Amino acid sequence: MLVSVLIVLVAAYFWTEGRKGGSTLSIHSATRIINNGEAVVVDLREAKEFKAGHIVDAVNIPHNKLAEQLPQLEGHKSKTLLLVDKMGQHTGAAGRTLKSKGFEVSRLQGGISEWQGQNLPLVK
Repeated sequence: MLVSVLIVLVAAYFWTEGRKGGSTLSIHSATRIINNGEAVVVDLREAKEFKAGHIVDAVNIPHNKLAEQLPQLEGHKSKTLLLVDKMGQHTGAAGRTLKSKGFEVSRLQGGISEWQGQNLPLVK
């Protein structure tokens, strides 16, 4: 009984923390809002990975430099920031930071790896 309660509490914690970092969008939902001009893609990978291939018109701000490069995103407060990294491991923390600064944030489910897995284009 106690183990079941613990599992439920842990699951609730992760769900709540995940929501604080912004909603997760599928590849199809993400491409729709990108194509409609409703979102700005923020690629959180390092510059070397970004240059190897990224989503068209993405802004590169490495996750460990987000706080110092935040002014670069101020002009995009009217749009959703779609956070992308390699596999989704840094988007939650970055999303919480950006939401606390007043941005609307969503995260790409599966990151750039999923984007490539769906054979969607990357630019260099």
